[in-house]
Amino acid sequence: MLDDRDRHATYRQWRWWSVALRGLFAIVFGLFALASPKSAFFSLVMLFGIFALVDGVLALSFGTRTKALPRGAIMSRGIISIVAGVLALTMPGPAGLALLILIGAWAITSGLAELYMAIKLRHEIEHEWLLGIEGALSVAFGIMLLMSPLAGAIVLGLWVGAFALVLGGMMIATGFRLRGLQHRVHDLRAAAA
Repeated sequence: MLDDRDRHATYRQWRWWSVALRGLFAIVFGLFALASPKSAFFSLVMLFGIFALVDGVLALSFGTRTKALPRGAIMSRGIISIVAGVLALTMPGPAGLALLILIGAWAITSGLAELYMAIKLRHEIEHEWLLGIEGALSVAFGIMLLMSPLAGAIVLGLWVGAFALVLGGMMIATGFRLRGLQHRVHDLRAAAA
C-alpha cells in the first residue's frame, strides 16, 4: 500500500497537460480525417500494413509453438497477414483501390480461417462461438468492402475521424481529472504538514 508521499510522487509523474495535449492532437486529427477522409484512409492503410505484419509474425510464432491447435490454419493466417502487410506498405497512394481490395480479401480469408478454427476447437475450448462470430464479421466486412471499395475508403476515413474525436475528448477529460487529483493530493499534503 502506498503512503501519502509515494502517492504524491506517483501523481507528480503524470503530466496532466501531456494527456490533455495528446487529446487535443487526437481531436485535430479527427477533424482532419472528417474533412478529408481519403487522406485519413491513406494513413489507415499504412497502419493496416504495420498491423498485418505484426499480426502475421505473431500468428506464425504461435503456429510453430502449438501442438494442440490446427497449425495449418494458424500458419496460413500468419502468411496471409504478412503478405498483406508487405503489399500495403510497399504500394504507393494511387494503389489505394488495390489496397482496399487487398484488405477485403485479407478480411475474408482470415475470417474463414477463424471460422475453421472455431469449428475445429468446439470441443476443446469454451465460448468457441465468439471466435466464430469474429470470423463471420470479418468475412462480412471483407465482402462489403469488395462490393464498394471507394465508399469503403471514405467510410473508413470517417470512422477513424469519429474515433479520434471521441478518444481526444476522453483524453482531455482524463487530463483534467488528473490535474484535479494532483491538486487534491497537494492540498492533503499541505494540510498534513
